[in-house]
Amino acid sequence: MTHGSDFGSAVLGVDPDTPRLLLPIAVVLMRINRLMVVAGMLALLTASAVLTYSVVSRYVMKSSTDWQDEAAVFCLVGATFLCSSFVQALRGHVGIEAVAGLLPGSLNRLRLLLVDLLGLLFCSFFAWKSWTLFHEAWVEHQTTSSSWAPSLSIPYGLMATGMSLLSLQLLIQLSARVNALRGKAAGGRS
Repeated sequence: MTHGSDFGSAVLGVDPDTPRLLLPIAVVLMRINRLMVVAGMLALLTASAVLTYSVVSRYVMKSSTDWQDEAAVFCLVGATFLCSSFVQALRGHVGIEAVAGLLPGSLNRLRLLLVDLLGLLFCSFFAWKSWTLFHEAWVEHQTTSSSWAPSLSIPYGLMATGMSLLSLQLLIQLSARVNALRGKAAGGRS
């Protein structure tokens, strides 16, 4: 039983194979993911408005636009990274399915488990590195090289938060997959 919202053909919800210990975390993460999608939509709208203003002010009013590009990039970085956990919850990230059709079901389930494990390892490393970059930017008061000079802790913080949420989503999905495989193995032995 899933308690999710329908987004096209994909359903956002908690996997029924999620271990009981992780169910409260999975529910909270699902709600955070929904909030991040709303924030991502607002960030994309803001980036669109900023870039439109930039074009109009630069070419029509002949005024300087030094802050608009960075503001739009920060919005796009936030939208991309903060929404990545939502996309993973829908299993919407790029996947190569050519091999899946060639493998028997049991081997394909192991392949999916391996993909989730490798994804978790990569994203966890990326999250850790992003947090170290955020910490350096915060402590050393690093800024961009433009005249506006916003803090680099902003994009690093967005990146670190998004990758941490993605890693948590992958951990929950991996544990659900392991739980499902255990159930199939136990059911197959009976």
